[in-house]
Amino acid sequence: MKDIRVLLVDDHPVVRAGLRAMLADFPGVAVVAEAADGAAALAELTRLNTLGEPVQLVLMDLQMGSGMDGVTATGKIRAGEGGSPPPPVLILTTYDTDADILAAVEAGASGYMLKDAPPEQIRQAVLAAASGETALAPEVAARLMGRIRNPSPALSGREVELLELLATGMSNRALAKQLFISEATVKTHLVHIYAKLGVDNRTAAIAAATKQRIIRGQ
Repeated sequence: MKDIRVLLVDDHPVVRAGLRAMLADFPGVAVVAEAADGAAALAELTRLNTLGEPVQLVLMDLQMGSGMDGVTATGKIRAGEGGSPPPPVLILTTYDTDADILAAVEAGASGYMLKDAPPEQIRQAVLAAASGETALAPEVAARLMGRIRNPSPALSGREVELLELLATGMSNRALAKQLFISEATVKTHLVHIYAKLGVDNRTAAIAAATKQRIIRGQ
């Protein structure tokens, strides 16, 4: 049986070295290329496909400095921009907010793991994702199940997006411009967000969303 050929994508060289060493201990897994951001990952995929040496899995970080982020790169990879058929993408990150998880899944990621997971969990996730299965860290699976089982109204994707921007200090006018909607629509979204979070102002909404790990803390 041939090794699973992996492209490792992370902006920190030390982290990449550590992950490469860990993956080297996994039977049947081989890191064949590395990239420091999403754009470099797409270039590597294209290069390897041109050589007739495609990868079977992309192990992708989410936040990579000023370079292309993992969610954007995942969407492009799954759309075939690095070559077809596109390889599955397994997210490996430190972030576990609802916004990050949902964005990655919506972009087409096959799995979502946390960097502090035991090596055996990561090994199983690599094997599962490479074979076309879904691989979720237990904490991530629990959060997704919690959203499904929670009887309180869940925030929509647009409401989560608005909350993330709200946390940066944007005004209603700036939010409307960023999201290509009217200020009246922004206000309507805010009313719905406040009601769902049980708050009555921006500061409380941001605090509640951060505490519930819907968005990242600023």
